[in-house]
Amino acid sequence: MQLVEVKDKKTINDFHQLPFKIYKGDANWIPHLKQEVETVFNKKTNSYFSYGEAIRWVLYNNKNEPIGRVAAFINKRTAFTFEQPTGGMGFFECIDDRTAAFLMFDACKKWLAERDMKAMDGPINFGEKDRYWGLLSEGADKPAIYAMNHNPDYYNRFFEEYGFIKLYEQIIYYRSAIDPPHPRLNAVAERVTRNKEYRFERFRKSEGAKYAEDFRTIYNKAWKAERSDFEEVTSARAQKIMKKMRPIIDEDTCWYVYHNNEPVGVYISIPELNEVFKYVHGNLGIFGKLKFLWYMKTKPPRTTMGIVFGIVPEYQGKGLEAGLFTELGRVIQPKKTYDHILVNWIGDFNDKMIHLLVALLQVVPYKKFITYRKIF
Repeated sequence: MQLVEVKDKKTINDFHQLPFKIYKGDANWIPHLKQEVETVFNKKTNSYFSYGEAIRWVLYNNKNEPIGRVAAFINKRTAFTFEQPTGGMGFFECIDDRTAAFLMFDACKKWLAERDMKAMDGPINFGEKDRYWGLLSEGADKPAIYAMNHNPDYYNRFFEEYGFIKLYEQIIYYRSAIDPPHPRLNAVAERVTRNKEYRFERFRKSEGAKYAEDFRTIYNKAWKAERSDFEEVTSARAQKIMKKMRPIIDEDTCWYVYHNNEPVGVYISIPELNEVFKYVHGNLGIFGKLKFLWYMKTKPPRTTMGIVFGIVPEYQGKGLEAGLFTELGRVIQPKKTYDHILVNWIGDFNDKMIHLLVALLQVVPYKKFITYRKIF
């Protein structure tokens, strides 16, 4: 076997074509978009390169056929905030061959150790945490979620046999968009919506810059209290995120709550794009874009995916969460736009949020992902 760094058109192509071999016959797999994955490894499009570095490889067998791929990276802003300096690995794909998997793990470990790392987390992304993050542990029998991993069970065995230990679990929750809200949810929401100090407001694309800044304010206050590896969102980054999301945002499914005009809570949901991207087969080139536009118009997603849900710490437990979801349901249920609601990326360390979702929204786990750590 030979591990080759991805540097040219052939290795880039092999990097993206390998998953089609791994998941042949898996009806629930939907490939990541080649163009989006490439932005992760492009210094011109990924700002993480300004304070980090990355490398990726393709593994070939003796017949020069690709049988594995992997990437390693360091985010220097967060690497040294842990007890031991910690890098990352991800984009792992491999045939069912333990030796091949361990060879790639060894390469990541060696590359990171040479850069003074003492551990590696994986599989993670060299970028935002809302994509390519965590190893699927439950839910492989359901269609893959946009920008989330989908993998065979033997991947988990490889990671654990190599010595990776579970760091935390991410959960995607499900709820019917058609079923009426729980009476308790209505009661809590009614109490807070009657309070004139609070205002619930639906997102408007015409004021995207304003809502991007409000999102930044809420995010920096809410997530800083939850995560040790928190990275503050700048105004420029918030505007960039909002600009990227604008074409696909449904105004009906994005809500903010204000206390005396100060933004204190947000819920942002977008259509589950894999219900359309499954038709483009991982390539959003010219024909892929035409297919995407056609199916978005003729067979739009029936699932809405919550990707951001946060309340500023001092306002948690006041019923604002219930108010956000009640407003959401009040608008989308009469229109019958969606059949399903998914809430993405809820960490098992977030007990308050899990209790809220289960008790008030009556959600159930839909998929689970594990983020592992290997200490060198």
